[in-house]
Amino acid sequence: MWVSPEDVLLAGALWITERANPYFILQKRKGHGDGGGGLAGLLVGTLDVVLDSSARMAPYRILYQTPDSLVYWIIAHGTSRKEITEHWEWLEHNLLQTLSIFENENDITTFVKGKVQGIIAEYNKNHDVKDDDDTDKFKEASAKFRKLFGMPEEEKLVNYYSCSYWKGKVPRQGWLYLSINHLCFYSYLLGKEVKLVVRWADITQLEKSATLLLPDVIKVSTRTNEHVFSVFLNINETFKLAEQLANIAMRQLLDNKGFEQDRSLPKLKKKSPKKVSALKRDLDARAKSERYRALFRLPKDEKLDGHTDCTLWTPFNKMHILGQMFVSTNYICFTSKEETLCSLIIPLREVTIVEKADSSSVLPSPLSISTKNRMTFLFANLKDRDFLVQRISDFLQQTTSKIYLERELTGSLNSSDDERTFNLNDSSVPTATQALMTMYRRRSPEEFNPKLAKEFLKEQAWKNHFTEFGQGVCMYRTEKTKELVLKGIPESMRGELWLLFSGAINEMATHPGYYEDLVEKSMGKYNLATEEIERDLHRSLPEHPAFQNEMGIAALRRVLTAYAFRNPNIGYCQAMNIVTSVLLLYAKEEEAFWLLVALCERMLPDYYNTRVVGALVDQGVFEELAREYVPELYDCMQDLGVISTISLSWFLTLFLSVMPFESAVVVVDCFFYDGIKVIFQLALSVLHANIHQLLNCKDDGEAMTVLGRYLDSVTNKDSTLPPIPHLHSLLTDNGEPHPEVDIFKLVRGSYEVFNLDDNEDVIEQMRFKQRLRVIQTIEDTTKRNVVRTIVTETAFSIDELEELYVLFKAEHLTSCYWGGSSNPTERHDPSLPYLEQYRIDVEQFKGLFNLLFPWANGAHSDPLAVHFFRLLDQNGDALINFREFINGLGVLCHGDLTEKLKLLYKMHVLPGECVSATQFIELCKTLYSMFSEDAAEQELYHATATVTSLLLEMGEVGKLFSSFSRKDHNMEVKSQPSMCMQDTDPKTTQEAGSNGVFQQKDQSNTFVHADLEHKPSGSEEGKRDEENEELPPMHDIKLEDSSPKDTGTSSAMLISDDETKDDTSMSSYSVLSAGSHELDEKLQCEDIAEDTVLVRSDNGSGLPHSTSIDKDWAITFEQFLASVLTEQALVHYFEKPVEVAARITNAKNVRKVGRPTLSTSDYEISLSG
Repeated sequence: MWVSPEDVLLAGALWITERANPYFILQKRKGHGDGGGGLAGLLVGTLDVVLDSSARMAPYRILYQTPDSLVYWIIAHGTSRKEITEHWEWLEHNLLQTLSIFENENDITTFVKGKVQGIIAEYNKNHDVKDDDDTDKFKEASAKFRKLFGMPEEEKLVNYYSCSYWKGKVPRQGWLYLSINHLCFYSYLLGKEVKLVVRWADITQLEKSATLLLPDVIKVSTRTNEHVFSVFLNINETFKLAEQLANIAMRQLLDNKGFEQDRSLPKLKKKSPKKVSALKRDLDARAKSERYRALFRLPKDEKLDGHTDCTLWTPFNKMHILGQMFVSTNYICFTSKEETLCSLIIPLREVTIVEKADSSSVLPSPLSISTKNRMTFLFANLKDRDFLVQRISDFLQQTTSKIYLERELTGSLNSSDDERTFNLNDSSVPTATQALMTMYRRRSPEEFNPKLAKEFLKEQAWKNHFTEFGQGVCMYRTEKTKELVLKGIPESMRGELWLLFSGAINEMATHPGYYEDLVEKSMGKYNLATEEIERDLHRSLPEHPAFQNEMGIAALRRVLTAYAFRNPNIGYCQAMNIVTSVLLLYAKEEEAFWLLVALCERMLPDYYNTRVVGALVDQGVFEELAREYVPELYDCMQDLGVISTISLSWFLTLFLSVMPFESAVVVVDCFFYDGIKVIFQLALSVLHANIHQLLNCKDDGEAMTVLGRYLDSVTNKDSTLPPIPHLHSLLTDNGEPHPEVDIFKLVRGSYEVFNLDDNEDVIEQMRFKQRLRVIQTIEDTTKRNVVRTIVTETAFSIDELEELYVLFKAEHLTSCYWGGSSNPTERHDPSLPYLEQYRIDVEQFKGLFNLLFPWANGAHSDPLAVHFFRLLDQNGDALINFREFINGLGVLCHGDLTEKLKLLYKMHVLPGECVSATQFIELCKTLYSMFSEDAAEQELYHATATVTSLLLEMGEVGKLFSSFSRKDHNMEVKSQPSMCMQDTDPKTTQEAGSNGVFQQKDQSNTFVHADLEHKPSGSEEGKRDEENEELPPMHDIKLEDSSPKDTGTSSAMLISDDETKDDTSMSSYSVLSAGSHELDEKLQCEDIAEDTVLVRSDNGSGLPHSTSIDKDWAITFEQFLASVLTEQALVHYFEKPVEVAARITNAKNVRKVGRPTLSTSDYEISLSG
């Protein structure tokens, strides 16, 4: 490829000059190609790998130099001699003559450089290459990566790092390549090459650790291997990127969403490091946006634009607080350097004015932002204030246009939430227009009891807080806010503050009318989710009066059904009903819906999918935390298996199903404010409080009873609600009740003893580690279940089935990466039964067919694979599952001769029918193609020719009887002309027409044309019926010598003696082949032996394209089987035992990436899995 000219000081170092002229030099790298260059070549190869010349050093290059100059310029390089020679010849033909005209050397240099850059620009324009995508250096690294590991264009390299790979006790210095779907390593040291390819989806553990010998190590584990990398220049960056890519792979296994690059990234700045790719910047931006969204609880699609250091004036304590401002498409956020001090979220939809205030020595570069609720925020010490204001203005313009659009769309909706009602259900059912708790709050008879007084004081405290810190989404959130939450949110304010702290208020504000539309679309629709919802409706807080009548039940039905339609991946999961019923008690119906969205999609990710992956991940995190914080209890709990039992119910329902209701809502208050760490802290506190009783437990039942009794005793003495009987208490025995535990003391104690505030990054790290473990465990469970289901139906061993399943799944995943003919989401649905979860289409099947099936033979395999696929695809959805795949492979590997031939026969015929003439031709073609690379190829061809002749005889005889029989039974039906096969008679002569078409005369001088597939069209047939209603006489069928030893071959196949001797001629071998493709094409053959047999037709002319198939001609399976059994070569071929283990091993070793690119010897380690 041409490259932008760069100067080279030492042209001869490590290079050999192969061609030269006065201006250009073509060089080859020492050690490349034949001969290897001896010791110097080995050293050069090693240097190229160890130094960052791995990307730069293509083996060939062209230098430009003016005759009197010592400076050389590299203008092109190539990975092959052919590529570099093309460039060299272009230079000789197009530039050499022109350069001799110039007198000044500087002019020549300017001209050459300009010309080369022009060629590059033209290439980029023609190939739609974006200038700012990647630097030249990175493009070269990508090209080298694809060449080394045989990756297709679709496999995008993200970054590459210098490191050592430990192979045994020896470190190999080389390069670690991280691409979207693979981790690869390459090393070349003194002639020894090491290559490693690991698919991210196969990684079970990825950790950064330190040992005495190696301070920084990244350990990558798969199910079968462990790989250790060390000596990184920047281990943290490498590990974070690897973690991110592994996460993407896990997400792909979980819900089949492929990776899509973000094309809207800002252009690369000139100061940016040259090696960073557009993809790496994309992934970095994603990681920052994820942290930003999690920190401020923002919607899932919010993208961070940038952040900058600044100060914020806080009126409540009259201070300028140091912190960071974050700007994204719809929000301006701030957090102080000391996180507990203050944080702030300003949605741009609330902003009215953004203005630059006057700078002063006290307040440099200030920026004032005013909102609709008359709050003004003063930021200062902004480094690039003008640029920042411009960005905010741009986003503000987009926001106002969005708001106007939404107003137009929802103009018909009533703006008052209180008045808006749903006329979407049966009019007999009352509709909830407010929080259910307000309707069903039962006041105690004493108006001013102490509890009400305390509740009143709480409300006042919050109102004072709003006065001081602001109310609504733009409120200053400080340590005081947290203190008030820990004391308990007043009943009347709970819904409002849950919306605020969870961030659900933002999604609700930006999606007016969305919930009503969903309810309207989902009402009256039925699927699996709605069935499960109906079943669980009356199990949701049945003890609460709000859900003892149809109004509460109907509201719950609408919210759950609407969410199931919004997110079919989750649909409905048990435990969602309990959480949603509590949300409905404190929030209006639409608010409860958006709170559920925040819970399922942001705050408890993947908790409520079909396999509760998120809850299992957090269960693993909880086990790690328990090991760290209550080590004396951990081993005991592991032995009893209690942690896994308790944590699922605690986490999935946020303690709502295991604690008295009035206490559990306090936990929910804290959860919406502080997230999942509240649940971890509380769970650790509960274990810690029962440590002695748990240590004395003999089994898990006893431990569960201890914990159940403790949780039942957790009370909320401040609650103004009448006591609600708690169902969990039914599980406990009749022992002494546990002394009462105050919920507020329990929560506060959990913050003091097990404060995880500073460990949020550690928790995310733990979640990543557990996510790998959980998802790979689920994949292994799926594999075991599939194998267990299918093992009794097949002769494969369990180990073989497991290996085949891995290959089958890998083929599916590869097509997800690099595209297939069908949508990956159609082929992978985790909600389906295990056997149905992974399915492959015909393109993927072709790949596996070539690797595993004994009938595959390279060039001719694809048509056979297509036939096979159609046979296996019993339901006709163009996809096959693992059972269907194994059934097909099982017959070929373990079936007897009859089963294999039956399969071959069925591949060419419709169910319940016999092979017709056209299908017979396809069958013959299949047989010939199957043998094209076999050791006994010639013998098999002769045998096939004999069988074909025999079958043609049978077909003709059968057709004749069929025709006579039909004429006897139904004289009105006109018989169709017979097509007979006739041997060449000594009396017949062969004549060649001027167009080279061979035809043959019989005794009556009628031309005979070989045509097996088709009979005459309807019009011709009618004419002939009129002329002659009698069947033409049946010609004798003579076969001179059809034994395998005969030099002549199949009468129908028109294969001459000479042709048969040529192995390569079999690819375009037959009349059958020609006839099956073009009906009106004359049959051509260069030299026909005397014993070649042609097929007789009653009319000599070629038939038109519209001819129909001869329905009388047919071959049954029994005839096919009997014919094959006459030939020992064919019997031997089909009875040949198949080495299944060897085929599986070979398939695993072949790194199949869209096309076979490397031999197995190239791979030090194949795909791990």
